[in-house]
Amino acid sequence: MKSLKTYIFIALATALSGCNDFIDVPPTGVVNGELAYARPEKMVNSAYAAIGDCWYSYPFNLWPYGDLGSDDCLKGGGGTTDTGYHPMEIWSTLTSTPGELDELWYRLYCNVSRCNRALSSLEQYGVEKLGEATAAQREAEVHFLRGHSYFKLVTMFRQVPWIDKAVFEQSTHENVKNNAYTYEELMGKVIKEFEMAYEGLPMEVEDGGGRANKVAAAAYLAKCWLTLAWGDGYEATNGVDFINEEYMKKVVEYTEVVKQSKYGYLEDFGDIFLPEFKNSKESIFAVQTSQYTEDNTRFGRANWSNTLNGCWGIWSCGWDFHKPSQNLVNAFKTEDGLPMFDTFNDKNEYPVNGHPTAQKWDPRLFHTVGMPSFPYKYESEYTLTTDNSRTPNTYGYYTSLKEVPQRSAGETFEGSWQAFAMNDYVFRYTDVMLMRAEALIELGRLSEAREIINEIRMRAANSIDKHISYAKDFCEIKPYPASYFADKESSRKCLRWERRLEMAMESSRYFDLRRWGIASKVLNAYFETEKNASYNGTKYGQYYQDAHYTPGKNEFYPIPYNQLYYVPGLYVQNKGYN
Repeated sequence: MKSLKTYIFIALATALSGCNDFIDVPPTGVVNGELAYARPEKMVNSAYAAIGDCWYSYPFNLWPYGDLGSDDCLKGGGGTTDTGYHPMEIWSTLTSTPGELDELWYRLYCNVSRCNRALSSLEQYGVEKLGEATAAQREAEVHFLRGHSYFKLVTMFRQVPWIDKAVFEQSTHENVKNNAYTYEELMGKVIKEFEMAYEGLPMEVEDGGGRANKVAAAAYLAKCWLTLAWGDGYEATNGVDFINEEYMKKVVEYTEVVKQSKYGYLEDFGDIFLPEFKNSKESIFAVQTSQYTEDNTRFGRANWSNTLNGCWGIWSCGWDFHKPSQNLVNAFKTEDGLPMFDTFNDKNEYPVNGHPTAQKWDPRLFHTVGMPSFPYKYESEYTLTTDNSRTPNTYGYYTSLKEVPQRSAGETFEGSWQAFAMNDYVFRYTDVMLMRAEALIELGRLSEAREIINEIRMRAANSIDKHISYAKDFCEIKPYPASYFADKESSRKCLRWERRLEMAMESSRYFDLRRWGIASKVLNAYFETEKNASYNGTKYGQYYQDAHYTPGKNEFYPIPYNQLYYVPGLYVQNKGYN
């Protein structure tokens, strides 16, 4: 033992005597910071890359919050304990502890960090390396990207710390409180990001679809002003009694920029959600993806946000999440070609291929919801059956279609994971035109709003023969007559219905309900009916008997527990949560 101690002492003394030699050895496998900052173009590319660094536990398209938190869909998967997303669909058990909330917060701030680093790089080396004009454009792009991440953070968590370039450079993150600014002030800062982007970006960028331009910034400015125009986000102070018409005018102003741009309605609704059309005129700004066959990498630049959402038994690794609700299916019913506003949910119904009935449907149903007996994503060789549901007694038999490619295109996966080369739309043209129609209604310009909405409905009417001819006998849709837009109240009903059907399963529904100040009314009514949903005698959705949405609390998601206690006392929790 004495000999062993002697050897240890000698070895330690030798190591300590040469410690300077060890310290002077440059590390391997890491990026040289100064070298990175001296490459501003690559730093900007890194900021772009961050908005696609998603995963199913932190999806940047927010489907577990905007869709699961709404009346549009059920979680799906292997049961209520499969992932931590169950509280998001019943609300009553939602706390600050789900790891998914913490991961989303952290990853969005990673995106903000990349933007701050890119801005520092541009300030130091931009003009020297890129020239004045290009450097100014890249700076505007980074402000767009930083605004994009902050809009998601404020949308989700309301009270968030504002970490800008100065905070980053001074390393004062741990001194920035999340309640330093009010909700309106934070939204004002987000708006400033997009204003800087709008002023510095060109109308068009010829790069294949990945870079932000002035039109994308205008779309985001319209979205920000529309959000603020309805109130502060909490139901008691949000809705038709709190509308700011000056803000609505800004929505019209910025959507006019989009309307006069190169973008427009893609002729067939189904094409919008096929990868070969992913950068069409419908796409104003989207997170870009690719197949591994396109870039010769292991996975490609896949959309990992949706990796759980492939259909069970169709894809090798389809985990059957993101399941459309019966309430959503019912909402597509039509009578004489028009929505059944007041009676749509009186009876649960669904079409069965080859057996048309007197009940007709909006054609967008067959592009949005996969149903037993119908082809999966238009391909008859992959026709759905009741076997294509993983847990039908819990989540029913419907599957989501928009975020997946056609099965015949092949699949990108490894082991138990599935990924899809499907772009994530941040803004598509129709979304922005619906925002415009919403603002026009609140400004009393009802006929203009009707014209927009009827254009969208007629596009749906013309989206049958190319992809869903097998459903032709089930479909009937007509434009709204003038009488449906006789006043603001009836016009709002049409707009809200149209937005639900057009944007279904695209992660916006809950945030729409919150903006309009009607989330508690709609969701608590939904829980009462969806718990009795059934398909061909199989009941499902019964866990909704424990669901309840509490206004004054649930409007925003809680600040994640880990963030609250990272620096104790620095952050405050949103009201209503412990």
